Amino acid sequence: MEELVKFVQDEFVTKKEFPKFGAGDTITVFYEIREGEKTRTQFFRGVVIQVKGTGSSQTFTIRKMSGTVGVERIFPINLPALQKIEINKKGDVRRKRIYYFRGLTGKKARIKEKRM
Repeated sequence: MEELVKFVQDEFVTKKEFPKFGAGDTITVFYEIREGEKTRTQFFRGVVIQVKGTGSSQTFTIRKMSGTVGVERIFPINLPALQKIEINKKGDVRRKRIYYFRGLTGKKARIKEKRM
């Protein structure tokens, strides 16, 4: 059964090429929004909390602060509305999933930048 699912994903799902990113990175996701007949491009910029799954079922969660409220959004990697992903900063974290980041505020909520 797994072989059949993998075959269908490889053959029929269109793959987009995005840069590699991981937890702790600050990225900007540009995606298309349809409002009635009109379409426009909107962006969501924040810190990647987790990257989950493999292949076409891969998703990633981004967290940003909107005023004093934290907003999280989950994007599937093969979402047709995704236009591009830009990496703004590479973060230096030790874990793959930084859920502890939700509870941090102020200076503690900073992530060290990885030198390249």
